Amino acid sequence: MATGVQLTVTDMRRATRHPVDHKVIGEHRVLGDVHMHITNISAHGFMIEGRSGLSRGERIVIRLPSIGRIEAHLIWETEERAGFQFERIIRLEDFVVLIDALQPNPRLRASR
Repeated sequence: MATGVQLTVTDMRRATRHPVDHKVIGEHRVLGDVHMHITNISAHGFMIEGRSGLSRGERIVIRLPSIGRIEAHLIWETEERAGFQFERIIRLEDFVVLIDALQPNPRLRASR
């Protein structure tokens, strides 16, 4: 019998996603700098447009405003998009500051 909470990727996808338009340079241990365009973000992860050049499960480190460096791993990828999961959940207080920095237009922010 399993013990403890065991969230699946599907469960975490229920988190509210915020539309953003943010370019970052990810750090990969083999590929070096990987340029990415984040199009939406949640406290659990983010989605990019375009191919990342990574394989499912590979890890990358990005730098986000107010959060700093955070590691994420590739969960899924199509020809046009890819989804990453953060190695830790971003705290609500920090996430609110992050969204304010990444999405300055209050009409596009999800209601709080």
